Amino acid sequence: MLLDLLGVVYDGDTPIAGAVSAIERLRNAGLPLGFVSNTTRSPHKAIIAQLAAFGVKVGEEELSTPARAAVEWLRGHGRAPLLLVHPNLEPEFSGLDGANGRAVVVGDAGEAFDYARLNRAFRELVAGADFVALATNRTFKDADGLLSLDTGAFVAALEFASGRSPVVLGKPSPDFFLSALAHMNCSAADAVMVGDDAESDVAGALRAGLGAALLVRTGKYRPNDETRFDPAPTALVDDLGAATDWILTNRA
Repeated sequence: MLLDLLGVVYDGDTPIAGAVSAIERLRNAGLPLGFVSNTTRSPHKAIIAQLAAFGVKVGEEELSTPARAAVEWLRGHGRAPLLLVHPNLEPEFSGLDGANGRAVVVGDAGEAFDYARLNRAFRELVAGADFVALATNRTFKDADGLLSLDTGAFVAALEFASGRSPVVLGKPSPDFFLSALAHMNCSAADAVMVGDDAESDVAGALRAGLGAALLVRTGKYRPNDETRFDPAPTALVDDLGAATDWILTNRA
């Protein structure tokens, strides 16, 4: 079981109704759980602390984020990061003094996106720096309940201007899903993904070879999202509680 967080388990600072009890049911059923979030505003420990405050205990190894994947990528390739990310996330990248060049790392920088920072990133890319995108989501459900621009729009702008394609480390990258499953010793065919994003969570998981992917009507879901991307969801369900019912019924 792989679960998205924002829009599936919680919205902002509030758990979605029935989500905490659904996770408890999945754990009691003996199903290994992985939590896969494309958030690029909160560091790893802050997400775990937020879940703990909701009554959901999550181990370090159970949570996969694009920032953690990026740190591993930067270390493996010997690159020093030029960060275009939210200020809250910058400490995750401390101590990375790559000896083999630089990499522009783009996440959801929020209000920190401005012309000067985008232009600096553009110039680094033109000069030959690697291009790393933490995610390419189009939108996210903001604290006011409305959709806001997510990382993908800014990644697309830099891609268009520089003529460079990024390495995408978060969902819908197949490697992101498969890395999370590797920590669980689970094959893709035996895994189910639950998300509120029909493109990144659901279609991305199915393209990665997961056995099933369920789309919930909570979070950023909008009517007819299930028809907009290919592959289509294995099932459309109301929320994580209903997804849990589906999973336990179809477990065999």
